[in-house]
Amino acid sequence: MEKLRIVFMGTPEFAVGILDTILKNNYEIVGVITAADKPAGRGQKIKYSAVKEYALENNLTLLQPTNLKDEVFLSELKALNANLQIIVAFRMLPKVVWEMPKYGTFNLHASLLPNYRGAAPINWAIINGETKTGVTTFYIDDKIDTGAMILSSEIAIDEEENVGQLHDRLMVLGSETVLKTLQLIESGNVNPKIQENNDEIKTAYKLDKDNCKIDWLQSGREIHNLIRGLSPYPVAWCYFKDNDQEWNVKIYESKIIDEEHAEPIGKIIATKKELKIAVANGFIQILSLQFPGKKKMTASELLNGMSFSENALVC
Repeated sequence: MEKLRIVFMGTPEFAVGILDTILKNNYEIVGVITAADKPAGRGQKIKYSAVKEYALENNLTLLQPTNLKDEVFLSELKALNANLQIIVAFRMLPKVVWEMPKYGTFNLHASLLPNYRGAAPINWAIINGETKTGVTTFYIDDKIDTGAMILSSEIAIDEEENVGQLHDRLMVLGSETVLKTLQLIESGNVNPKIQENNDEIKTAYKLDKDNCKIDWLQSGREIHNLIRGLSPYPVAWCYFKDNDQEWNVKIYESKIIDEEHAEPIGKIIATKKELKIAVANGFIQILSLQFPGKKKMTASELLNGMSFSENALVC
């Protein structure tokens, strides 16, 4: 078998961890493909992707196509003479790209496929209260995350873990799984398994403002899972209302208090050091949050300079 000549495609920090592991295990990376530069933040300064930053630091050949079917890009990609492509958190590829290398194109996805196909698998595993998740390598086909599976690796989810913590652990697991996949390909021992399809498969929908908003009519456990499943990014949010004032508040960290009470759902109960919200089966204690124009702070820090009336509620 030929020595592997790899093109790596990815964009965020998660992909950097995998790329770094491949490079440090002496595989040849002949090219890196990442997203085009975009303006970001209040100053709209041009921001490089995490993968671009890494590629520049390590003197890797870099391509940033805006159109993956563009003839100039396709000729540049072909000229790299790769025989394998690895995709981690990039974008959907046209057939002309994923069919190009001799040994195919495989993707690392941060879920146990076929569950949680889609854009936000790590978030939704926590939001839905899963007790385990993992990573899967699979060959790309013409749909999203549906190709024949090569390897899966499983990991337990701690009941208080947030998405940032799970992300970092899955990056390590993903690196190990990609290395094992490369070894299988090198040895010619890949035995891909077709993914099953059924009505019970869970989807990792793209996160947006609507599905990140807290519904205080849900159970304490469901609300807590949403908060930790969106922390530290993109962050669960809701409105705090107190008389004629209203704030759009981000909530980063919470705790469930199981306790019978007669308070109306959504009522804000604040002492000098503790902030909690009444829910159907108890309270959600807010541990850290962010008010508009303020930095992220603990609830006790907020309550040092702010108080709420008896009428205060969330919605």
